[in-house]
Amino acid sequence: MAGSDERAVRTRARLTALLADASTGALTAAGGRVAGVYLRSGVPGLLRLSVLVGLPGPLFKPWWRLHVDRPFPVADAYRLGVPVVLPNATETMRRYPQFAAGLPFPFGSVHMPVPGGTEPLGVLTVLHPAVADTVDEFLDRGVLARLADGLGAELLGLADGNANAVSWDAEPLCLRPPASRPAQAAVGRFSWDPATSAVHPDDRLLALLGLLPGEFAGTAAALAEALAPADAHRLLAALRDAAAGRVPKAPLGLRARNGTARLLDLWPAGTGGAGPAVDGVVFDPGAASADSAADLLPQGVFCLDRLGLMVYVNPAAARLAGRPREALLGRPLWEALPWLTGPPYDDHLRGALLSPEPVHFHARRPAGERDEPAEGDWLAVSVHPGTDLLTCVLTPATRMDTTRGTAPEQHGAPDPVDRGHAMAPLYRPIALAIALTDAVTARQVSEVVMQELLPAFGGRQLAIYLLQDRHLYLAWETGFPQGFLAPFEGVGLDAHLPGVETLTTGRPLFFESMGQIAAAYPGIALDAEQGARAFLPLIASGRPVGSCILGFDRPRSYSTEERTVLTALAGLIAHAMERARRYDDEAALARGLQQALLPRRLSAHPRVETAGRYLPGTQGMDVGGDWYDVVEAGDGLALVIGDVQGHGVQAAATMGQLRSAVRAFALSDRPPDEVLSGSNHLLIDLDPGQFASCCYLRLDPVTGRARVARAGHLPPLLRAPDGRTRRLDIAGGVVLGVDPHARYPVTELLLEPDAILALYTDGLVERPGTDIDEGITALRRALARAGGAAGRRGGRSLAGVADRLTATARHATDRPDDVALLLAARRAVPGR
Repeated sequence: MAGSDERAVRTRARLTALLADASTGALTAAGGRVAGVYLRSGVPGLLRLSVLVGLPGPLFKPWWRLHVDRPFPVADAYRLGVPVVLPNATETMRRYPQFAAGLPFPFGSVHMPVPGGTEPLGVLTVLHPAVADTVDEFLDRGVLARLADGLGAELLGLADGNANAVSWDAEPLCLRPPASRPAQAAVGRFSWDPATSAVHPDDRLLALLGLLPGEFAGTAAALAEALAPADAHRLLAALRDAAAGRVPKAPLGLRARNGTARLLDLWPAGTGGAGPAVDGVVFDPGAASADSAADLLPQGVFCLDRLGLMVYVNPAAARLAGRPREALLGRPLWEALPWLTGPPYDDHLRGALLSPEPVHFHARRPAGERDEPAEGDWLAVSVHPGTDLLTCVLTPATRMDTTRGTAPEQHGAPDPVDRGHAMAPLYRPIALAIALTDAVTARQVSEVVMQELLPAFGGRQLAIYLLQDRHLYLAWETGFPQGFLAPFEGVGLDAHLPGVETLTTGRPLFFESMGQIAAAYPGIALDAEQGARAFLPLIASGRPVGSCILGFDRPRSYSTEERTVLTALAGLIAHAMERARRYDDEAALARGLQQALLPRRLSAHPRVETAGRYLPGTQGMDVGGDWYDVVEAGDGLALVIGDVQGHGVQAAATMGQLRSAVRAFALSDRPPDEVLSGSNHLLIDLDPGQFASCCYLRLDPVTGRARVARAGHLPPLLRAPDGRTRRLDIAGGVVLGVDPHARYPVTELLLEPDAILALYTDGLVERPGTDIDEGITALRRALARAGGAAGRRGGRSLAGVADRLTATARHATDRPDDVALLLAARRAVPGR
């Protein structure tokens, strides 16, 4: 037994070492600020952050766990198995608005899947400074890909090849990034005589600037050039103002030649500040350690490493914080100064850690931690980012620079700190509202609530009931014992149940334990869990929609803020459900319209077998403009497939008009190019503001001769009788509805007996994050496997082949687009 425990410890140590090496390597390779690895957890569909380098763990806590179905870059990289590269905040907001809303800072990111066989083991993630959209290759993806591949191989080796054994269910391991440079002098002093412009630096300042004593010219201009050449004019102006008695009210933020931040503090020399000379202190926040000379600064200064530990505190900062230095040094910020953490301060600290620009905000000290001098309760806080350290400057708000605003107490600002960490749930409505914007069906709304609401409050059970004909019917549930909710299905509004009462009264009901429910509702059926329950009314614009039940696995109390937030969230859910109900009604109408427009049966011919399949999309309006048809054309058959741009009733109506036009041209046995040209002019004359792709094929069933024309549609596939399958090289013109002078060349081909011709729309082959050619290649291979002996006596039917080719799309929970497929095969003549 002891031996197995020892092996488990060694395995765990080896695992953490592999994850740490991969994260720090990725941080260096991508020039990033933060890196980490997500791994699969013991909960299906849930990824957990295993290692985090360069950011304090508590600041990243909202992203410790991610569901693979959420619209986040980590989830897409894992689910699709492809890298997700976001160069800057603009691209992040465009592609992942929910992720960008949680981290609204100017940074980019790379998310590389860690391979592990049939599906990834996890995702290697790096957050780096933002770059312009025009930069195509801003990092070496090959290095990151090799790191991810190597990590996957090492993890599989550690688990003896068992990918299912690679998982993480603990809190993330938080590590410091490797030091970017050796320690150097962090603080230097100088004095300046405005009469002679002579600057007298001390040795520390020369060391900080990287100069030898004989290399410094000793003038203000030389100081500005060595200290911050890009900000030289600001530095010289500040020196003149200080000599005239106009002392800067806050340290001056400057940029060194290499881009790192530096702080400059000035004051007139002499007692009372009346002397003509000026003394100054230069502080480099990017240095590895703070020098004791910073103790002389009149402002409060403290430094944090990238894990949030306080590595330096000057006396002024300790005095303003109301705590001795020894009680602050070496402690995490959230323990040393808890009033400076939690929302919204965590957002400011994340911004300083992820972006190169300093952040400025106000904070109010709790009553027990205010210093004796009556300098005001509010502090102006400036956080200056550095490669290895954050430098924080505290100034009484009354001394705040007027360019940054007026002291908050002059406006009667509320005290955000008095609410403490209870403010954290107040941010959930924002995240839930953003997530609900993409949910249009009742199922999608319920899934968002389950993935966003339950984890935020530690819930384990969820049930959503919707009102119909004065009765409540279950729309979604998770976590409850099987069959437990059956007795409550279809209960009327006169039932004495908490789920009914919360809706009829409009008041949420909160129970800290099951015992409270039993006391308030004697005889009600209770499940085996002894946790708390919350019953929330779903009311939208004054109209009752239903009720929502949240269940917790242990007794708990509800703070005032939590009750307020849960009530607000119930309103968001109610409006989303009401919108979903209207969507379902409109979608049912649209589906009915579309079913009426699609062919009920395909024209038949003794020598030709055909099979068609259509699957509507499940995102947005549940109807689109894909269609297919088989029409008698003279003594042959016309095979048609098309796709009208967009979704909704308009797309379906345009599809119906276009299908009728193509059918009319086909019945008159017009050549393929004339059919498409005529349909193009008709669509332009209708002016629906839409365009459509189409592929038209006229087949002679006896000879197998076919003539094909394409209008912006995907090329057909052809499976030969011997199983070889290829994509046909068919010349084509532009889509219909765009150019009245468009021409559509015709290509001839031969359809041999027992060969299979496949026409399809992009919904069958297009997947987010992958090239459409990859999808066409996958369909070609599937047709080669599925089409064996189709059309031959005793062989697989063409309908069976169609079912196999659409099986994956048919069983997919979410289909972003419609799917249409049309297959045709000539039957061989018996005896030949």
